[in-house]
Amino acid sequence: MNNLLHNSQTKYAGWVTRFAPSPTGFLHLGHVASALYGWQKAQPHGEWFVRLEDIDTQRCKPEFIPAILQDLEWLGLRSARPVLRQSANMPAYQATLARLDTMGVLYPCFCTRSDILRESAAIFSAPHTAPDGSLCYPGTCRHLSDQERQERISQGQLHMLRLNMSKALQWINQCTRGAPLTYQDQERGTVLCHPELFGDVVLARKDIPASYHLCVTHDDAAQGVTLVTRGEDLRPATDLHRVLQALMGWNVPDYSFHPLLCNAEGRRLAKRDGALAVRAMRKAGLSAEDVRCKAGFPHTFER
Repeated sequence: MNNLLHNSQTKYAGWVTRFAPSPTGFLHLGHVASALYGWQKAQPHGEWFVRLEDIDTQRCKPEFIPAILQDLEWLGLRSARPVLRQSANMPAYQATLARLDTMGVLYPCFCTRSDILRESAAIFSAPHTAPDGSLCYPGTCRHLSDQERQERISQGQLHMLRLNMSKALQWINQCTRGAPLTYQDQERGTVLCHPELFGDVVLARKDIPASYHLCVTHDDAAQGVTLVTRGEDLRPATDLHRVLQALMGWNVPDYSFHPLLCNAEGRRLAKRDGALAVRAMRKAGLSAEDVRCKAGFPHTFER
């Protein structure tokens, strides 16, 4: 078991939840709804804290970090812990990757996106997608010999690290004696996972030495999160996170999924919906209570 784990639920006699935005823009109404949903779940005796998922240095900008924290403070949402920035936590993710590598469930992949599209179309007659809408990898580099891999790496060829899903599930099956992977959904009860539908997912990219799936699962475990609150759009990814939890022996939190706020066209709110940014609403004269009500949380907030 990972020695970073602790049973925070016992300490706080309530759910431990987190809000983990990426600093790629200003906080908007959809973020507010997600933050309040997790905050509400932690009441009255739990803990709610903030984590910043800023591993994508191309999209994440440092100037948005104080803006996000200021908007949360204005809304009355204060992190119960110092804010962890994932970009400062890379050694922990590298240690996780090293452990997975020793288990034999990782392999380097040298394919570009165009390579994957071409190979996928040749095998499936059309690009094959996973339950979360991502492109399924056809397994091209999975069949390379160790010698071929080392030669290409020594030549300086850029590569990512993929999880060999078949080997990972075999490993888990042996450890659990065939027990299926499941998780507890507060709304739906026990949910059966189907991670095999995702294929060999990326755990470390060519330009970023870790992936969202790896970082979020590691941090939820290391920070003692007992209830993961996330939008319905991230429900499929939970199957992948259960694989990593099982491989690493991490504690398994419960899960609760909230509906997504949509704009007038029915699309999920995004940073392009600038008029719904908290900063814009503050400038327009709305109060913190007004914004919380717009996010769907009237009469439930107590400082």
